[in-house]
Amino acid sequence: MRRRTVLRAAFGAGAAGVLGGVLTGDLAHGRAEPGGLLRLATGEPTAFYAAFGRLLAEQVEAAHPGLRCRVRTTAGSITNIELLRDGEADLGLVLTDTARAAQGTGLFPRPVPLRAIGRVYETYLQFAVRADAPVRSVADLAGHPVSLGAVGSGAAHLGARLLGAAGLTPGTGVPVRHLRLADAAAALRAGSVVGLLVAGGVPLPTLSDLDRDPGLRFLPLAGLLPGLAGGRDGRAASGLEEVSLPQSAYRASAGVATIGVSNLLVCRPDLDPAVAGILTRLLVRRAPAFVPDHAVGAQFLDVRSLIGTGGVPLHPGAVAAYRSLHG
Repeated sequence: MRRRTVLRAAFGAGAAGVLGGVLTGDLAHGRAEPGGLLRLATGEPTAFYAAFGRLLAEQVEAAHPGLRCRVRTTAGSITNIELLRDGEADLGLVLTDTARAAQGTGLFPRPVPLRAIGRVYETYLQFAVRADAPVRSVADLAGHPVSLGAVGSGAAHLGARLLGAAGLTPGTGVPVRHLRLADAAAALRAGSVVGLLVAGGVPLPTLSDLDRDPGLRFLPLAGLLPGLAGGRDGRAASGLEEVSLPQSAYRASAGVATIGVSNLLVCRPDLDPAVAGILTRLLVRRAPAFVPDHAVGAQFLDVRSLIGTGGVPLHPGAVAAYRSLHG
């Protein structure tokens, strides 16, 4: 199965936010070839965000030898937004749901202003439990320890809400740990947790390994969607929708109704529009180079859905670039 559909324009949107303030000055003075340091906040080293970030760095440096692209691995979406807020990153990969929440829902002490470069792909929420566990639904997790993702990840934020939507209280009704993916996999294999939640492409290599030993079952999540984001408009703004795990992704996952969540490349509002335009064009023209090899189940989005960034407004530089490229 190779369901990877290559994005033709969406990754062009994403690259726009990579460049930081050091490049703004270069472009303002009319330099033909930009130079400086690019800081990209991604995700855990073995997960999808980091794989995308490494490909992005390779292409940026190949096309613009004066640029150095520093890929920073992190816990995920929440940490990336914090790095953008604090001026420690120029671009961040985030779940649309987390980016929307950062703008005024109490997730952060104060709203964090963000601009989207583009909606670049959709990943799957995958709640995997040991095949030998007496668990068939999220509600069945009562009393069973689980990992909901590392502190600072978008999955952790969504996971707590999933438990709440199923009538469970994290920490009391369900013992919750916040482990990085490698540690969560080790805990599941050892039996110290019965399940783990991941947001990513499928098949995810770590889950494929666990599916072979000790064996996995995937919990249906789509029925909990109304409890996560309210009505249709709320779900659209958060980038959440019902999807089914692809056939043959894992041994026992076929047709399991779960939740898809779109992913954004975001930046601070003060990113120079000219910088956004330069890298938008680069990534539009090299789109196939930005698809990680193992991401056969990730849904890469085309230009028609690229600007559907939910409740996060597009950066003006990205808007101008899309108009010049696509009319």
